[in-house]
Amino acid sequence: MEILGSLKGKIIVSVQAMPDEPLYKEECMFGMIQSVVNGGAGGLRVAGARDVRNAKTLSLPVIGLTKPEKLPPNWKEIVYITPGLKEVQALIDAGADIIAFDGTSRPHNGCSLEEIIDLIHSSGRLAMADISTLEEGVDCANLGADIISTTLAGYTLESGEPTEGPDYELLEKLVKTVNKPVILEGRIWEPSEVKKAFDLGAHCVVIGSAITRPQLITKRFIEESK
Repeated sequence: MEILGSLKGKIIVSVQAMPDEPLYKEECMFGMIQSVVNGGAGGLRVAGARDVRNAKTLSLPVIGLTKPEKLPPNWKEIVYITPGLKEVQALIDAGADIIAFDGTSRPHNGCSLEEIIDLIHSSGRLAMADISTLEEGVDCANLGADIISTTLAGYTLESGEPTEGPDYELLEKLVKTVNKPVILEGRIWEPSEVKKAFDLGAHCVVIGSAITRPQLITKRFIEESK
């Protein structure tokens, strides 16, 4: 729980790329990880054992997860973030401090959410549930998840279309309902949005695309300049 305390009020940076993107190369990803640490990141969220191991060479808490090499067309309908025990074990072996997993009620890979959380805890790691609705957050908190994150809000059929910006409504409801640290993640582009999240009670905030996805940053500037 010391790790949770160290993350309070901090910005965690999600440093990820898909295998078909130029930045996915190991040296590129590690360079990006080092850069955000130099900029003051309070923690790191990375995908896959390779990047977890590299991130662990630095002195920050590391959230590990797994994703498929390519998202299928029906990605809104399926579990793809750390979907089973095999993936959890790989992240534990790589040294992740916190294991992020899909905390929705959808079918996982041959296991239950309770089994995922139990495996994480049996290895002395913290369990972070990526959820999309209030009900999912409550369920995961009751199952023993240590952290609840709004990561999947707007990215599942159950949560509907994404909000224009961060899902503050879900954040506020979770903070008032679950007795666990709540993380705001998803569609954060401005410093003012981070401040609002903390004002609403977020334990910490995860930022990804706005910092580490050059193609999306470029696209946003081009579209907003038209």
